[in-house]
Amino acid sequence: MIEAIQWTGDNLTELQVWGAPVCFPPTLDPEVLATKEIVVSTLEDGSKGQVQHMASLGDWIIRGVQGEFYACKPDIFVATYEVHNGN
Repeated sequence: MIEAIQWTGDNLTELQVWGAPVCFPPTLDPEVLATKEIVVSTLEDGSKGQVQHMASLGDWIIRGVQGEFYACKPDIFVATYEVHNGN
């Protein structure tokens, strides 16, 4: 089973408490910060965690079956997964 939380632009703390390795890009550029994109560290390079993906507003942050995290576009998420809101 996987778990996922959708990035809304104002739930960074929720994602971090959940355990997702996410943060805003390391920049002070107002144009970059205005996009509300976040960085998601992945396990694509093993346990080093150096590979990072960008998640845009509305993307789903997924925690996979081995504890890995990655971003998924909303249309792909809906086509791929069935939501079970904890039931």
